[in-house]
Amino acid sequence: MNKQFTYSISSIRFDENYQPADSTRLTTNFANLARGENRQENLRKTLTMINNRFNDLAHWDNPTADRYSVEVDIISADLDIEGNGHTFPVIETLKTTIIDHKENKRIEGMIGNSFSSYVRDYDFSIVLPEHFANHPKSAPPEEFGDLHGKLFQHLLNSEAYQANFDKQPVICLSVSSSKTYQRTGNQHPVLGAEYRQDGGSLNKGSLTDEYFSKMGLAVRYFMPAGSVAPLAFYFAGDLLSDYTDLELISAISTMETFQKIYRPEIYNANSTAAQIYQPSLKYQDYSLTQIVYDRAERSQMAVTQGKFTEDEFINPYQDILEEWAASYDVASETVQREAVQREAVQKRADDKQAA
Repeated sequence: MNKQFTYSISSIRFDENYQPADSTRLTTNFANLARGENRQENLRKTLTMINNRFNDLAHWDNPTADRYSVEVDIISADLDIEGNGHTFPVIETLKTTIIDHKENKRIEGMIGNSFSSYVRDYDFSIVLPEHFANHPKSAPPEEFGDLHGKLFQHLLNSEAYQANFDKQPVICLSVSSSKTYQRTGNQHPVLGAEYRQDGGSLNKGSLTDEYFSKMGLAVRYFMPAGSVAPLAFYFAGDLLSDYTDLELISAISTMETFQKIYRPEIYNANSTAAQIYQPSLKYQDYSLTQIVYDRAERSQMAVTQGKFTEDEFINPYQDILEEWAASYDVASETVQREAVQREAVQKRADDKQAA
């Protein structure tokens, strides 16, 4: 059964000439920006914001704040369930590459950043509303997010992912407007001031946090220097030691830019988050970017895309998906994947030393 579930990875450059692929969710931030009469200007200004923010954070040995630029690639993972060549686009993320113009070299950036998933649309726009309609004031169903979480972890453990990426993804999203965050005394040189959500643990909190925990991802909240609100960083492993400063900066500069465009009330506010902070999309004292973003369309399309997933993925493959999810051993496959990764890292170190 597991051998039938195979992934293929493809990429497309996010630049001023970007055209969304047919399989890309139209609510995805980068796809939303790339439509309409302002599309090319939107894309050019977005990339300029990313580059400027990167150089602002990577300020050492960078006196004119133009040493670096960032290339962004959209990474798509398509799942072939039956091994017959028919695929469904399950996950889409971003991969950054850092260009060091001083040293004339390319540096690996972060994999992850944004997170796009049709199955997530189905869960939040179809499953959850139907559950609450039938069971008002109840908690989400216990199995909510189980299938999606296993599909995500199966992707990370797949040969396709391991052949293309050396590290686990870090997803960087907005903090929840339904929660309160309190600044701690922890200060990271790149990520900035750490916040805790409602005094809770790293793995509990908002519904999104719990949904991502089923994907094997913990969450921490940091407000980088020059930011006005904390960002939520979802990760597996150790966020503070598994990634270089430049990798972390590539994630911050890319995703803070999207959040300034998408949620200016929070991330382009004219005041900085206080010691105790509750985000609000009703906040009035904020500035708009010069980039056109259709937030209303984004909300409306989520239901349409959830229904598409139900019709094209969930219903046609329901029996197969249920059987696979019941038998898939995440822990065992993860242990095997981590062993292979350790061997690969050691081989690269040995090859480097021999050279």
